[in-house]
Parts: sequence; structure tokens; C-alpha cells
Amino acid sequence: MSTPYQQQPHPQQAPGGPLGTYTSPIAVRRATFGDALASEWTKIRSVRSTMWTLGVLIVLILGLGLLFAVLIRAHGETETDNAPVLAFGSFGVLLGSICVITLGVLTISSEYGTGMIRTTLTACPSRGRILAAKSVVFFLLSFVVVTTGAALVAVVQNAMVPHGPTPTGEEWLRATVGVGAYIAMLGLLSLAVGALIRHSAGAITIMIGVVLLPLVLALFMYTEALSGVRTFLMNYSIPSQLIAFYDGSASGPGSGPAGWDSLWIVTGITAVALSGAFLSLNSRDV
Repeated sequence: MSTPYQQQPHPQQAPGGPLGTYTSPIAVRRATFGDALASEWTKIRSVRSTMWTLGVLIVLILGLGLLFAVLIRAHGETETDNAPVLAFGSFGVLLGSICVITLGVLTISSEYGTGMIRTTLTACPSRGRILAAKSVVFFLLSFVVVTTGAALVAVVQNAMVPHGPTPTGEEWLRATVGVGAYIAMLGLLSLAVGALIRHSAGAITIMIGVVLLPLVLALFMYTEALSGVRTFLMNYSIPSQLIAFYDGSASGPGSGPAGWDSLWIVTGITAVALSGAFLSLNSRDV
């Protein structure tokens, strides 16, 4: 009986003499990108950091989203009639983005910390393939988790919270798929920073600064000379870009991203960072 992976035997010279041969029972084939994907999927689902970070992410998205819905319904507020009801899910998503950032960094930086990267590069010398496989696996995993959580919260809040007009299909799409893609892309940016820094704590600190620092700096810019900088930081900070998915229309010229603009912004920045990470992996030693 032949197996699906059985190929023609490769005769090899036996150590005992030139006339003997040895046939390896192991099929010999070239490694593919699918093998790299399977390897990265096995690694990311078998470490504790993935379970902890995604577990906390789900608790934050669902917990805060449901908490806001219950509080608003119990309080009997009617002031939400003109506000987009789906926007109340942004609080849990914003805090949950810290979990995605942490997982994105640990996806690659933890291998440098433990020395596992040497085994990875031995099994797959193509560093570009490794980075691409890590990026695909991480992006799909985080996208599915965030999108599912955001969709569940949106359904519950739409049913519980008093509101005006029913959200349109475009608003639903942005509040679920758009938010999931944005947070996953933000985590992919964290993965690229982790590949560049090669240090978990340092890369996580940098990414948290990217999320929070622009907004904090804007709050302390009181002078008129810095009003333009303050406005730019307020409009293009990560929280403001996230809110844009729930409020699709910009309030005026220079008011910041609207609709899907936030996704294109973070995608462009992530593409640049991943390019730098690819060059770094190929130019530096392990």
C-alpha cells in the first residue's frame, strides 16, 4: 500500500561500503508557504500568551459593551436618540486593542527572547516567508475574534439601548468588519515593531505610546500657537480613528478621518513598518 506522500525512493550509499544502498522511508519534498502557515498556527495556538490576551480581549469587548447597554437601559436615558447606538461598543474595543497589540508583539519577539527563532530559521531559512506566515496567521486570528465580539455587542446594544433611526447596512459593516480589520491591522503594526525592536517590553511600550501619547499631548497644548498641532493630534489619534468607524461623516474640512479612512491610514503605516521589518530580518543576524 502506498501513502499519499510516498515518492520514488532515493538510493543512498550505505556507510558500510560502496556497493550497499539505503532507501529512506521519509518522503522528500520542498517546504511550501502552507507548511509555514501550519507551523505558525501551531505555535500561536499552543502558547499561553495567546489564550490570556484573547481571553481578556473578549471579556473587555463583551463585558464593557453589555455593561453600557444595561446601564443606559436601566437609567432610562433618551438622550441617545440622536447618537449612533453602535458607538457604545467602541469603549471595549479601544481597551481591547491593548491586548491585540500585546499579542502582536509577542508573536515574534517572544521567539527572540526564548531562542526559538534559531529553530524557526533552521527549519525555514526564508525569513520573508516566516514573517509573511506570522502576519497572515495573526491577522486572521485577531480579525475573526474582534469582528465576532464587535458584532455580538452591536446586536445586543441595538436591541437594548433606546435610539433613533435604525443603523444602516453601511454603519453595521463599519462597526463590525471595519473595526475588526482596523484593530487587526493595528496588531499587525505591533508585530512589525516587535520584529524591528526584538524586545517584548520595549515594543509593547512603543505601541502603547503610539495609541495614547498623541491624545495626551494634545490635552496639554493650551497655547494658540500650538492649536494646529493640537487639532491634528486630536483628529488623527488612534481613539479618534476608531470612533470614525461609528460616525461615518466628517464634521468639516480638516476634521480628521471619516468612514473607512482610518483603515487606509493604518494599512499604509503598517505596510511601511512591515517593509522595514522584512529588510531588518534579512540584514541582521539572529
